[in-house]
Amino acid sequence: KLAARSECFERYVCESNLSCDARAAVARFIFDRLRHEHPDHFVGGERELSSGLTHETLWFDQNMNLQRAESEIEPAYRDALDALAGQIQEDIAIITVDDLKGHWLSYLHLCFPNHWAAGEKIGRSFAEIHAQVAGIEPINHRADLHVKTMVAAEQGMVRFAWGVGTDDLLNHHPQRDALTSARSFDPCHPRAFVRIERQTMWGFPIARAALFTIRTSFMDCALLKRLNPPMRDALIAAIESMPPASIQYKGLSSCQESLLDWLRR
Repeated sequence: KLAARSECFERYVCESNLSCDARAAVARFIFDRLRHEHPDHFVGGERELSSGLTHETLWFDQNMNLQRAESEIEPAYRDALDALAGQIQEDIAIITVDDLKGHWLSYLHLCFPNHWAAGEKIGRSFAEIHAQVAGIEPINHRADLHVKTMVAAEQGMVRFAWGVGTDDLLNHHPQRDALTSARSFDPCHPRAFVRIERQTMWGFPIARAALFTIRTSFMDCALLKRLNPPMRDALIAAIESMPPASIQYKGLSSCQESLLDWLRR
């Protein structure tokens, strides 16, 4: 996240008509969960948060606006959401709902994009955001219902997504991808990783918004082959059973067979 900030803050953090109520509700939610779930790392009063991980202290007013930050981060924190996102591993997104305007992606703090850019998605609807996802059509036809479900999910929901890449870089912004060969599998020097996203959704009905978080991790396929054959076999079966559209979406069109051959050996 520090590297993304120094590279180009506006490339990774975007906002579009985020209401004060949604901003305050999400900031309070993250603030409270850090203190209550991780008291060994986060301490403070009702308006103060000190992190033993980043060694920063943040102060907020009664509406959860950032008042002051004891921090050396560059560029300086822009607001409460930026400061709180700086304390956690997850990327965060906020969807806002309005009776007249419908729904839209109103905030993105996305330092670890998986081949997509925050600037291309901000302000768009659920269906527009996911239009390129293979097999998404049945879900997009009910996009409004899915968003309503998210906004109502005060107890939270969890799901996982996965893909395969040939490196373990967290940040695959499209402008950075031009400098890498992220999805080019070399059978002579094989490297492959399962990229896993733990995604959570939290609803704020009063603020008419939902928080979406993404925490990314990797599994090295070389270790998977050696140490966990059942999981290796499950991965092979999953790749073999993908429809062509999914293979293309996950960037495996040019290397599916060579990747499978290596995994089987």
